[in-house]
Amino acid sequence: MSKIKAISIILHFAGWVMLMAIPLIFLHRGGSFDGDIVLLQSPDYWLFGLTFMVVFYSNAYFFVPRLLLRKKHIFFGIAVFSLFFGVYCIRPFDRLLHIREKEDDSRRPNNRPPFNGPGNVNYQPVEPPGRNPNLPSYRDRPLSRSPFGQPLDITSFFIFFTVIAFSTAIKTIREWLLTEQRAARAEADKATAELSFLKAQINPHFLFNTMNNIYTLVLTKDDHAADSVLRLSKIMRYVTEDVTGNFAPLQREVDCIGSYIELQRLRTGSLTAVNFEVDGDIDGKQIAPLLLMTFIENVFKYGVSKHESTTIQIKLVISETTLYFYCKNRIFGLSNGDNHSTGIGIKNTRKRLEHLYTGRYLLNISNDNQEYIVQLTLPT
Repeated sequence: MSKIKAISIILHFAGWVMLMAIPLIFLHRGGSFDGDIVLLQSPDYWLFGLTFMVVFYSNAYFFVPRLLLRKKHIFFGIAVFSLFFGVYCIRPFDRLLHIREKEDDSRRPNNRPPFNGPGNVNYQPVEPPGRNPNLPSYRDRPLSRSPFGQPLDITSFFIFFTVIAFSTAIKTIREWLLTEQRAARAEADKATAELSFLKAQINPHFLFNTMNNIYTLVLTKDDHAADSVLRLSKIMRYVTEDVTGNFAPLQREVDCIGSYIELQRLRTGSLTAVNFEVDGDIDGKQIAPLLLMTFIENVFKYGVSKHESTTIQIKLVISETTLYFYCKNRIFGLSNGDNHSTGIGIKNTRKRLEHLYTGRYLLNISNDNQEYIVQLTLPT
């Protein structure tokens, strides 16, 4: 922020240096700089710069944000007209023009007639030779004056409207950019809050299911109950310590899946065969934490039967740039109206994929012939 502020100050300073150079450029006489020094020492020169600074900053930091951007167009027009009337009364550039004319008169020899040109406020055009006598004389034509009889300072008016347009454009564009930034920040905060809510839904659901499994082992006085508690502690450590950001090491995710599968093997018994394969190098790879656990949980929730033998296939294939997840199981225990592919866990997982892998993932879920197949491809 300090760097942006410093750049803004430098740009403002450069802009005012360019504005203050306008009189020196347009009123310069020949190769001598004596007249420029006199101009720099004149209070009217600094009044010229101060006038347009007041126009710029009052419009940019008061009239535009408080009137124009709040759709108070009539008051904004009155404010701009007030600034215009002030410039009309001050005539900043015309004052500098008079200083230059006085300096030219002081340097002119006594026997030389005054300069008769556009730079002189008393300038009267010379009749050209061969002028048509029927046309009005140039000398009869009045100088360009305001309705109040005061000569018009056209240069100051041009600078005034340039400064007004420039300050209005700068402030309007800046406010538009700030609005866009606030909207983007609000959208990002919304996405973060929604993602945190989704993870908060997934984690208790996962833990409650696992605790129910261990409870069953304890009730049956199974010898593997202690080992199940140890595996659950590893899973909980991963959930509480590593699932704090949007991504976690793939190795930790695979270890968590392995521990969960081992817990489920203790519950399912010999009728269910679980084939879990990991192919490829997982070192240095990242994944959204617990993203795959929804599918793993569904496999054991709907793919296990107490009366029929079945095989569950879970496979991870990791390449240099992608991760391919595959799981397949038969479907048991679905009641009427249940939809295995559109439950709350699957919906939340789809939302997480949209938040974290927008346009970079491929999810295909099929439910044919009482077989449930999930294929997910992610960048690593």
